[in-house]
Amino acid sequence: MNCIIIDDEPLAREAIEILVNQTDGLDLIGSFNSPETAVNFIANNAVELIFLDIQMPGINGIEFARTIPKETFVIFTTAYSEFATDSYEVDAIDYLIKPVKLERFQKAVEKARTYSSLFKTDYANNNIEQVADDFFFVKADRRIFKVYFNNILFIQGLKDYVVMHSENQKVITAMNIKTIYDQLPKEIFVRVSKSYVINVRHIGSMDNNTVYIGTNEIPIGSVYRDFFFNEFVTKKMLNR
Repeated sequence: MNCIIIDDEPLAREAIEILVNQTDGLDLIGSFNSPETAVNFIANNAVELIFLDIQMPGINGIEFARTIPKETFVIFTTAYSEFATDSYEVDAIDYLIKPVKLERFQKAVEKARTYSSLFKTDYANNNIEQVADDFFFVKADRRIFKVYFNNILFIQGLKDYVVMHSENQKVITAMNIKTIYDQLPKEIFVRVSKSYVINVRHIGSMDNNTVYIGTNEIPIGSVYRDFFFNEFVTKKMLNR
């Protein structure tokens, strides 16, 4: 994947460049000290992945991420954990806390590579064909998948698509997350952020900001936090 680094700290850019050079499948084609200096380069080059700092003078990383092309993925790299939820509101692939460890960096890159491969397929004609009591049929990748609600771990909104994650597969369809959420049984599915709907039956644990499903960390958005904990966790889960 062609990638660039945007960070106002020279040492931080150097640290990410070292990680890029230690990771197979990445081609670093640019390094910039601000979003403003990277704008023209992104417009004129095939940038597939951006390692983007958040706290920078001028335009911050969250604001800048809203302006980049839809085909370009973002992995945030920052020293501040409090921006994690905001990062997923702009469809970030991952959120890395500095200093970034190689293993964690490569896990994020692999996630970006997986999504890049998936989105190279044309999903414009993918859609939900039929909804039943415990499953729906999803037209995806020239096939029709029977997806049982119980098997869905979580659903992620990304770009103009939703990705349904189960233990054994990912099914992508061109649809916004609100549309698919409206068709799911509300006794087991709850929306926890702008970008995520989770199946509560697969929750392993949670804290005030994150739901853990298997090895996946799902951020809880501030707008959705009160409903999730007060209405859903307390009244539905704990009172069964």
